[in-house]
Amino acid sequence: MNWFRRLFTQEETLPAIDLGEVQVDMHSHLLPGIDDGAKTLEESITLIRGFKELGYRKVITTPHVMSDFYKNTPDIILSAKKKVKGTLATQRVNIEVEASAEYYLDEFLIHKIESKELLPFGDNYILFELPFIGEPPNLATFVFELQTNGYTPILAHPERYTYWHDNFDKYHEMKDRGVHLQLNMFSLIGYYSPQIKKIAERMIDEGLVSFLGSDCHNEQHLAMMDAVRTRPYLHQLVESGKLLNKTL
Repeated sequence: MNWFRRLFTQEETLPAIDLGEVQVDMHSHLLPGIDDGAKTLEESITLIRGFKELGYRKVITTPHVMSDFYKNTPDIILSAKKKVKGTLATQRVNIEVEASAEYYLDEFLIHKIESKELLPFGDNYILFELPFIGEPPNLATFVFELQTNGYTPILAHPERYTYWHDNFDKYHEMKDRGVHLQLNMFSLIGYYSPQIKKIAERMIDEGLVSFLGSDCHNEQHLAMMDAVRTRPYLHQLVESGKLLNKTL
């Protein structure tokens, strides 16, 4: 676990910011047993209690939807959410829980737009992610189809797409196309890599981030959420006035 401790002690820190100022987390994997996040209902409740203790008033959890792996449908997602909310109510845990999805952009996703299989949240937002190996050729078409069907796209953790790191204009291009950019808070502690951390910080410096998400999958991530509260760039982002999380 030495790497874990080093992650949080290698740079200047500030007093821990209250994540209640963010109010809403809109990227997480907290529903039990339907993706690579929480495995059991008990784990789901533990994680959601953790969000409440950190100050959040709402979580919009977003299980993976991938046509060849996590074949989640709106019915599967909403059924899992119902079980979680029922248990939270029984245990008197007072936090709002909604559910949408993190859609993987593959060759089948555009068909989900046409067949109305998407599960939006907030102002008709759709959270989507790209492959990590390269920009998909249908990205522009997908964004256009989403927008013409009345949805607003949010790109999940763009700082993690290393094929854009040497072409930073892609981030501005996405923003100019009307795509909101969602930053993973763990990027600010170098969890994914030092280079991803630098890109995340540059995105904040250039005012490109609209949403902050935890991408929380487990209790280790929950502990990291507490630690990231001391990072200067998290303070800068929360204090910038640019985050839209509060509107959800």
